[in-house]
Amino acid sequence: MKIGILSRKASLYSTRRLREAAEARGHEVRVVNYLRCYMDITAERPSVIYHDYVQDEDRPEEELVMDAVIPRIGASYTYYGTAVVRQFEMMGVMSVNESQAITRSRDKLRSLQILSRAGVEMPTTTFAHSTRHTRGLIQRVGGPPVIVKLLEGTQGLGVVLAETRKAAESVIGAFRQLDANILVQEFIEEAGGDDLRALVIGGEVVAAMIRRAAPGEFRANLHRGGTAEGVELTPEERRTAVQAAEAMGLDVAGVDMLRSNRGPVVIEVNSSPGLEGVEAASGVDVADQVIQFIERESRGGSGRSSSRKTVRA
Repeated sequence: MKIGILSRKASLYSTRRLREAAEARGHEVRVVNYLRCYMDITAERPSVIYHDYVQDEDRPEEELVMDAVIPRIGASYTYYGTAVVRQFEMMGVMSVNESQAITRSRDKLRSLQILSRAGVEMPTTTFAHSTRHTRGLIQRVGGPPVIVKLLEGTQGLGVVLAETRKAAESVIGAFRQLDANILVQEFIEEAGGDDLRALVIGGEVVAAMIRRAAPGEFRANLHRGGTAEGVELTPEERRTAVQAAEAMGLDVAGVDMLRSNRGPVVIEVNSSPGLEGVEAASGVDVADQVIQFIERESRGGSGRSSSRKTVRA
């Protein structure tokens, strides 16, 4: 098969591992910087044209021919990146995650609304436009301490723990003065700064890790000094992770959860989960699992996994 990895940087761990895994299984692989593509949008013959002008200004343009693509779209380039994925879909090329599902996952408010409608357990969350509703926002999530999140934040950035009502009101007021959209969430104190990351591929959890926050930090993100180790999920945690991925319409997803007194609660579903941390912690070759999924889907012809059929928004 001809497999394209849509990534801006071939040297990134996840991109490199996916390429190695695909080549090890005998596939022809190419890393394509999606920002160096443009699209010919015609009904008769839609195409994606690639011109690597950074490497060689005189290099001729070429139309890309792929059997499957693996999107690794950066959050800052979601709009253009998903447009390229959508163009491949118009051409009948299989995408590991469909463009619409990636777009959903990048909108934190929309994704939480989809998860809520699907009955996925989450921390109590509130959202408003005006600071006049600040008191109600805080009360409805159970009062302080609360988590205040920027909708546009990634990797733990734009997430604040407000331990008092006064602090929460100040943070919310400051964010709204910047015209930033925010969520206010219940603080799951019993999680103790730990969270779970489950890698779901084709409706099955293939690897999992527990991430522990650095001393004095409430966010367990590895980018913020957290540590990780492999973990055996409970049956309920596995079901919750699969349910969340399917609700979002994602066939490859990193589902982040907290262990609460009422069971696992989902805090985020990532459409381009990093592989480095979970592979090192779990010892599972996740990249190989992704390639095997592509092979199974390709053998199945036009049939797609059940997660494609569950989302309506």
